[in-house]
Amino acid sequence: MRIVSGKYKGFIIQAPKLIPARPTTDRSKESLFNILNNQIELEGLKVLDLFSGTGNMAYEFASRGATEVTSVDLNYHAFQFIKETFKKLGFPAKVVKGNALQFIAKSTEQYDLVFADPPYAMPELSSIPDRVFESTLLKPDGMLILEHASQTVVQHERMVDQRIYGQSTFSFFK
Repeated sequence: MRIVSGKYKGFIIQAPKLIPARPTTDRSKESLFNILNNQIELEGLKVLDLFSGTGNMAYEFASRGATEVTSVDLNYHAFQFIKETFKKLGFPAKVVKGNALQFIAKSTEQYDLVFADPPYAMPELSSIPDRVFESTLLKPDGMLILEHASQTVVQHERMVDQRIYGQSTFSFFK
């Protein structure tokens, strides 16, 4: 795994095997950021990465100009690895060890973009858009991106786009 573009381009992410994660592939990541580059200005964004795992997506947002990045993951090893990696990058990210669904419900912060990549088999996966839009997480013109298994059907009135990359799908909500 590596950071694909931006300030930290080429930085190798060597996550320990103790992190139970399924990182977004470089190919899917590149495709996602090509879409985002045509829709929003990444420079200066305040980004929330839920179910961060290795922190792969959080690093990419930081590399591409986000000024504030918050990563949330319940796994202690993931939390530690993300903190250490951001320290190596010299980026002042906020890293939270906690349950992402509880974070959605309790956070008083607002973000320009929320990226959620929950475990594909998570029973509450399809409720994440409702949870985010019922909370105050997103700024009024904010965007939610939910990464999920391609065979999982996610429907919501605020879905504006969906892109399939093999076994993974990105669903976009505004």
